[in-house]
Amino acid sequence: MTTNIIENKTSNLIKDVGSFPSSQVMLDLKNLKKVYPTPKGDYVVLEDLNLQIKKEEFVTIIGHSGCGKTTMLSMIAGLNPISGGYISVLGKHIKGPGPDRGVIFQAPSLMPWMTSLQNVLLGVNQVFPHATKAQRYDIAKYYLQKVGLEDAFDKKASDLSQGMQQRVGIARAFAIKPKVLLLDEPFGMLDSLTRGELQDTLIEIWNKEKITAVMITHDVDEAIFLADRVVMMTSGPKAKIGDVLDIDFERPRTRKAVLEHNDYYKYRKHLIDFLEH
Repeated sequence: MTTNIIENKTSNLIKDVGSFPSSQVMLDLKNLKKVYPTPKGDYVVLEDLNLQIKKEEFVTIIGHSGCGKTTMLSMIAGLNPISGGYISVLGKHIKGPGPDRGVIFQAPSLMPWMTSLQNVLLGVNQVFPHATKAQRYDIAKYYLQKVGLEDAFDKKASDLSQGMQQRVGIARAFAIKPKVLLLDEPFGMLDSLTRGELQDTLIEIWNKEKITAVMITHDVDEAIFLADRVVMMTSGPKAKIGDVLDIDFERPRTRKAVLEHNDYYKYRKHLIDFLEH
């Protein structure tokens, strides 16, 4: 019975994936297309991809390797040109990178010779040029404390563990106060214990900041734990949105409560069935 409810809900969501009231929409992908020219002709990675993401929503995106998930995220970030359609943030078409979109990559890409504080300040100084030096330092320190690095302000990035470096990356992204947070498998290179700790850290900060978030992951359990909706992409070429699953767990969530919820394994089965077909 519950499985049917879930299936009906996702079916309805697919029909409504582009029909939220405009006042609720933070991020809008309309008829999105990405084409790479090759010696053998054009290779179409994405085609006719439509997706709307609401304000303060956390969406995870899953799909097989090579389906264009990272391509789509890099287009939202303004790092990859759009071949067709458009992407808008609060109704304004994007034309390149901007401070309204913060990005957390799989590798945090820190300046190794700089301290944790200096790495976070790089973005803060750019986005808040009119703030005083003390105010900018307070912002950077606040978010480093939020990710548990209050004792590592002055440690060089090269001296930090991989997990601590990713914590700096999370602090750096939140510190610029973006409208949309983009996460490209940020925990994919970490061991399972560190991964779980950083998922908890991320969702704790997100619960307070309520920034619209879009996260790519290959981990079905991670997708369910973090998301309001899980978006499933079809395999490429010409990938598009294949299905959308609404996750009805209450927030704030705990891992224990999610795992013990009656619908958890039904959600999990739905996602795995999609990926296996």
